[in-house]
Amino acid sequence: VQLQASGGGLVQAGGSLRLSCAASGRTFSNYVMAWFRQSPGKEREFVSGSGRRGSNTWYADSVKGRFVISRDNTKNTLYLQMNSLKPGDTAVYYCAADAGVILSEIRNGDQYDYWGQGTQVTVSS
Repeated sequence: VQLQASGGGLVQAGGSLRLSCAASGRTFSNYVMAWFRQSPGKEREFVSGSGRRGSNTWYADSVKGRFVISRDNTKNTLYLQMNSLKPGDTAVYYCAADAGVILSEIRNGDQYDYWGQGTQVTVSS
């Protein structure tokens, strides 16, 4: 599956952005999907994940209550609505997919075989 992330940009603290991840090549609904992020000098970290139908979702504690993950299996697209953004959210955001992820390991980036190219999110104070 090919993944194309978009929607990043520059926003002031307290603002909102919506990221999108368009998938092509395989049956989207077969894939567990997730968002990860990485800032300079830091390790990649899990942000949020979605089960195959979107009814089960997971969030990092740092974004819980501010970010909402969703997916539209009819459009082969994953979303991340980011609200109340903070400077600490500044990072390159990546979407990831894999059909074989065990849901208990959804936060583990090593479980994912397919990655998008990343989209930069910059939050100014």
